[in-house]
Amino acid sequence: MANDDAELKGIAEPNTILRGLVGSSVHGLVLGGTDDRDEMGVCVEPRRYIVGFGRFEQWVYRSAAEREGRAGARSRAGDLDLTIYSLRKWARLALQGNPTVLLLLYLPDDALVVRTEVGRQLQQLAPAFASRQAGRRFLGYLEAQRQRLVGECGQRDVNRAELVKQLGYDTKYAMHMLRLGHQGAEFLETGRLALPMRGPVRSHLMDVRRGRSNLADVLAECMELELRLGALLESSTLPLKPETDRVERFVMDTYAAAWAAQEA
Repeated sequence: MANDDAELKGIAEPNTILRGLVGSSVHGLVLGGTDDRDEMGVCVEPRRYIVGFGRFEQWVYRSAAEREGRAGARSRAGDLDLTIYSLRKWARLALQGNPTVLLLLYLPDDALVVRTEVGRQLQQLAPAFASRQAGRRFLGYLEAQRQRLVGECGQRDVNRAELVKQLGYDTKYAMHMLRLGHQGAEFLETGRLALPMRGPVRSHLMDVRRGRSNLADVLAECMELELRLGALLESSTLPLKPETDRVERFVMDTYAAAWAAQEA
């Protein structure tokens, strides 16, 4: 059973088909040298980790944890937070409409770290993942983040105590909350995500991050976005559900071809 970090890394890195940025920088929401580097990837693990006794779902690497020797170390500017999923797990999450996982399908060339021909084919499969079911996940995440920001559901987010002290609330968390709402609306309207974000919305979100909007206005905007997403879930031309069979065929064919090459 794969549980040693070196073994997980040895599975993930050589077999990666797609890897790129998924944090603030890919959205165009970086604030001068204050952000860490968030990356996500997809790999095609060897046969024994699916049909044998081995198990692999993901490999997580955090340079902050490596530097400080503890799992809970907070990332600093320039630190790398990387998660590489097995293709099977990534596809399941993407079919469910996980907003962060879906980003890999729309990354521009300058946000990519690895893209093989199979990774290119996966990105070309993006329309198969676009559905109102995914839009519903955007709405669910948005509602949960609003509740967490104000402490209505679980503990209030206090990961960035310095922002709370300086500006009254966690402005970076609030920015990403609103970003999720705007991207959810874009996804339901177009079936895609533009990366980085464009125009006035991007500028507005940066103003939120800089503390130029008070918390009451941020929460009011969030509620408006929730209503907008609710309406779009009814009016969107996207299919109700993703093309699961099409994605499953791609996943099975990809594993079969990769295993044949690995075992040749």
